[in-house]
Amino acid sequence: MTEKLEKKNNLVIDLIYLTKPKVMSLLLMAALAGVFIGSENFPSLKVIIGVFIGGICASGGSGAINMGIEKNIDINMNRTKNRPVAEGRISPLFSVIYGIILNLISFVILFYTTNLLAAVLAITGTLLYVILYTIILKPNTDQNIVIGGASGSIPPVVGYVAAGNGIDIVAIYLFMIIFLWTPPHFWALAIMIKDDYERAKIPMLPNIKGEKNTSIQMMFYTIILSIFVISFTFVTDRANEIYLFGSSILCVLFIYYSIKLIKNTNKESALNTYKYSLLFLTLVWVLMIVTSIEKNI
Repeated sequence: MTEKLEKKNNLVIDLIYLTKPKVMSLLLMAALAGVFIGSENFPSLKVIIGVFIGGICASGGSGAINMGIEKNIDINMNRTKNRPVAEGRISPLFSVIYGIILNLISFVILFYTTNLLAAVLAITGTLLYVILYTIILKPNTDQNIVIGGASGSIPPVVGYVAAGNGIDIVAIYLFMIIFLWTPPHFWALAIMIKDDYERAKIPMLPNIKGEKNTSIQMMFYTIILSIFVISFTFVTDRANEIYLFGSSILCVLFIYYSIKLIKNTNKESALNTYKYSLLFLTLVWVLMIVTSIEKNI
């Protein structure tokens, strides 16, 4: 009885692990920021819950499909070798089917709680992540994370259109913020675990062009990202002086970390940049949510 319960508990943990909850949390924050930015008044509870649960299923489903496809890559990387599929606790086929089911649930939830466009965009994000990034780009080009970053850029747009908006300049800005953030974030990680990618034969930029070249390109994307983040103040009335001040400080710090990495491209500097990039994006979404709420008070 105890052994059966333990196996059941382990299966539940593995099913959660398949959804990449750490990645999901940042994408959910982005989607909710989109909801608040897109709502003229405080968003309805129905839309918030719909985007939250629908986002969990869409993001989690794409993560599960990714793990099912990448078993042979994951087993060669220290960072991913303990994943459920890599260790053989869950089969690749089960992981892919599980991911597809989650995405179907996401579509239904978003369709009935928000609108068709939000549901279609969520599925589009998964298709881009699985087909464009995981299958086509990741194993074949050192620009994989640049073009493939489009998939991770969709969640805030899903939240924005779920609030009743179309694809406009605000939606494009929300998309571009994650799109431009993705290269410096993931290339910092790629510098940290360069040997892992080498063993897995994944052509990440640090392995192909070198760490110095990568850090310079990271700086380029960070500067363009900063322009979009700060100028977002002037494309929507949901962002105010608080957002402008806070986002400016965040961008200056991101550029500072990028400069430090160019000067010293060791793993410690890459780790600091990687950690800050996570904090940066989280706080940008928090600023958007806070200033949107302040507008409704």
